Amino acid sequence: MKIVLAYSGGLDTSVLLKKYIEAGHEVVALTADLGESDATAGSGAAAQQEQVRTKALTLGALDAMMVDAKERFFEEYCLPALGANALYQGVYPLSASLSRPLISSLLVETAHRCGAEAVAHGCTGKGNDQVRFEVTAKALDPSLRVLAPLREHPLSRPDALAYAKEHGVPVLQRAEKPYSIDANFWGRSIEAGVLEDPWNAPPEDCYGWTAGAEQRPAKADELVIAFRDGVPSIGGETGAEMVLALNKVAGKHGVGRIDMVEDRVVGLKSREVYECPGSVTLIAAHKALERLVLTRDELRFKRQADQTYTNLIYDGLWLQPLRTALDAFNGALAARMTGEVRVRLHQGQATVVGSRSPFAVYDKHLATYAEGDTFRHDAAGGFIELWGLPVVAAAKVAPHAAGSAKR
Repeated sequence: MKIVLAYSGGLDTSVLLKKYIEAGHEVVALTADLGESDATAGSGAAAQQEQVRTKALTLGALDAMMVDAKERFFEEYCLPALGANALYQGVYPLSASLSRPLISSLLVETAHRCGAEAVAHGCTGKGNDQVRFEVTAKALDPSLRVLAPLREHPLSRPDALAYAKEHGVPVLQRAEKPYSIDANFWGRSIEAGVLEDPWNAPPEDCYGWTAGAEQRPAKADELVIAFRDGVPSIGGETGAEMVLALNKVAGKHGVGRIDMVEDRVVGLKSREVYECPGSVTLIAAHKALERLVLTRDELRFKRQADQTYTNLIYDGLWLQPLRTALDAFNGALAARMTGEVRVRLHQGQATVVGSRSPFAVYDKHLATYAEGDTFRHDAAGGFIELWGLPVVAAAKVAPHAAGSAKR
C-alpha cells in the first residue's frame, strides 16, 4: 500500500516511518514547512529542513517532500484566526490547532498527485490532533483511508526511544528530557515529561523562544503595528516573515509564555505549555483596534462569535460551514480595521499604549472634560429617566408581589 505520512522528523513519526517500511509499505514522507525551522535555526533553516528530508529518505521513504506552506498558513489560517481574536480558553492562540487542517489538506493533495491509497498521522488516541487531521481529510476526500497507527497500537515514549535506538532511528529526545514539541511561526507547544504534573513549574530548559525573567532586557521595546483592512504589518513587512521577526523581539522580553491546564476535545484535561510571542502580541493589538473602531453592539456580539470561532478551530471543525459564515461576518468589519496600534514589550507583557484610526468611533470632543466639550450634558437626565423606566416600574410593584407570595 502507498501511504502519505505526515512527517515531522521527530520521535513518533520517525518510528512510524520505519515501522511502515519494515511492514513492506511504500511511504511518501510529507513535511510542511510552517516556519518552525526558521524560528529555531535562523540562517540554518534550509540546512535543518534538508536534514529532515534526508532522514526520511535514509529511513527508507519512497519520497520525502518539504512543502513551503508558510504564506498559505498565514493568509488562509492565521489571518482569519486573528480576525476572530482566537484564544482558546482565553489564553492560547491555537498555533498547533490551526496548522492541522492545512497539513491534512496537503496530505490529501499529495495523495491525489502520487496515487496513494491512504494518508497517515502520528497522533495518539487521547490527543486532539487525530480529530483535526481525520475530520479534515474525510471532508476533502471520503474515499481516502486515514491511518492512525499510534491510536491502534499505543507506543509510550520510553518504548519509542528504545525502538529508535534498536533500529538506528536518530532522534533529538532523550530519556531525561522527553518533551514533545510542536512548532510553527504562530507558536510553539511543549508537553510530556515533568510537565505532566501540573504542580511542577515548567523547567527553563523546555522554553526555546522566550527569555526567562533574569535574561530579559531592562529597557522596554515599543513598536507600531499597522493594520489595513485587518491585515497587520510592522515596518512595511507582513506575512510569515513579519511574525517570525516579531517572535524574536517579543520573545526576548518573555512575551507569550502560557502554562495552562486545558480541556481537550476527547474529554480529558491536559497540562500544556506554549510560547506564542508574536501571535499574542498581534491579537492584543487587533483587539485594541477593534475597541477603537467598532460599536458597542458589534463588540458585544463579536465576543460571542469569536468564542464560537475559537472552539471550531480547537475542535477540529475548520471546514464547518459555520466557520465560513463567521469569516463573512469578520470580513464585513475588516474595511474599518485600518489604523495603527503602539505596543510596549517588557517583562513578559505586550501592553497596548496607543491606537489611532481614520475610522475611530471614539470622538475626543465628546469624551473630553476639558475645553471643546460638545457633549449635551442636559440630555442625560431625560435619557436616565427613560432608560431606568422598566426598573422603576418593577420596583413599584415588587412589595405587593412579595406580600401576595407570603399569603
